[in-house]
Amino acid sequence: MRFPIVIQGGMGVAVSDWRLAKAVASAGQLGVVSGTGINVVLARRLQEGDHDGAMRRALAHFPIAGYVERILERYFIEGGKPADQPYRAVPMYTAVPSNEWQILNVVASFVEVWLAKEGHEGVVGINLLEKVQMPNLSALYGAMLANVDYVLMGAGIPREIPGVLDQFSVGEAASLNIYVEQAGADDKLAVHFDPKQMFDNPPATLKRPAFLAIIASNTLAIALAKKATGKVNGFIVEGPTAGGHNAPPRGQPVFNERGEPVYGQRDVVDLVKLQDLGLPFWMAGSYGSPERLAEALASGAVGIQVGTAFALSNDSGFSPEIRQSLLHDIANDSLTIFTDALASPTGFPFKVAELNTTLALEPTYKERPRICDLGYLRVAYPREDGTMGFRCPAEPIDQYVKKGGDINDTTGRKCLCNALFANIGMPQQRKEYTEQPLVTLGDDIKTVAALLEIHPQGFSAVDVLEYLLAAVPQQ
Repeated sequence: MRFPIVIQGGMGVAVSDWRLAKAVASAGQLGVVSGTGINVVLARRLQEGDHDGAMRRALAHFPIAGYVERILERYFIEGGKPADQPYRAVPMYTAVPSNEWQILNVVASFVEVWLAKEGHEGVVGINLLEKVQMPNLSALYGAMLANVDYVLMGAGIPREIPGVLDQFSVGEAASLNIYVEQAGADDKLAVHFDPKQMFDNPPATLKRPAFLAIIASNTLAIALAKKATGKVNGFIVEGPTAGGHNAPPRGQPVFNERGEPVYGQRDVVDLVKLQDLGLPFWMAGSYGSPERLAEALASGAVGIQVGTAFALSNDSGFSPEIRQSLLHDIANDSLTIFTDALASPTGFPFKVAELNTTLALEPTYKERPRICDLGYLRVAYPREDGTMGFRCPAEPIDQYVKKGGDINDTTGRKCLCNALFANIGMPQQRKEYTEQPLVTLGDDIKTVAALLEIHPQGFSAVDVLEYLLAAVPQQ
């Protein structure tokens, strides 16, 4: 199998959208779409009128008849909704997701991957988070319907996912155990997805995509290589300077003078031991330069995964206003990246670009009313009546505590779900409030500054690839 040298990192919500992934894949490297919140992404694009027709073009190719019409009827608005009107909500998932919810997720995942693969022979992957478990089965099935080439997963231990891919590839049902907080011996939750029950005449077989696990320790790599339910095809070794969620430091927490978690030698992956597993790996986290690519190759890596430079390219899903603000501050050497130990409801450290007018500023954060109406980062918990509920430490504090949550867990938590939609120009409009962005980037923004010196008016995804691969012999 010929592996890509550069993997364009998966960045949600829809920062690494189908346009970015297509640009990278068309240029011969691995383009990756984000599957996070993909059902709401499709629903909001349709409500905005699908002006270029891309959503409806992909929907017309959904291979199982009879489902697209219902989605269009519910969400499509000819000409688009008024800008000051709220989006029609997509229901949040429950312990037993409805067929309607799952079908929308399948179709949305299909649409994103199908568009990314349209018109070229390159390879496309989808990135999902182990921390966002409930949507993963339906998103994976939709991606496989679109012939996705790779599945990339991190933010947890995705031990069951390789087996899910195996089962879906032969048309069989799959299940996924869901983490339950404060669970007793009998408090178990699993989500099931059976293509034969969900759809009329689903395909009997599908291509099994390669599975790449995003890891931050040798222990996790070894566990996945030996104990995953199916074959792991490789690893992405992601260091703590990468954007988005970072693995917490190992050992007793230590913080610097800014309140950021401090990483040490225990958090460095031993690449010699990793090579003993005999699987290909890519380096990620401040590897977005020709010099770091050469270093990665010399260490035995197949290549690198790069996020930040692609996120700030003209092809990404960031709103033009967000992108220009970030590029302006980088060009003027005034942008700082903060590893926030509290912002994410997951409890994982989360990289925050300290950009004015975003939730990174304390006054802007405090102005936001606590609302949880997307709910991707909620965690299951057992109710007293034996059923399962969901809660999030970024939801209204009284609701969280009423559900048995610890009030201390709510301190500093930010609603990433709504903020990430605002990043891509899809903020929910409320009666007296418009959702504000919260931007994540990796620590290493020097590559972006270097690209701006070459392309002062902005750069494309292909420009990023040409910069990274200039010194690599052509294959």
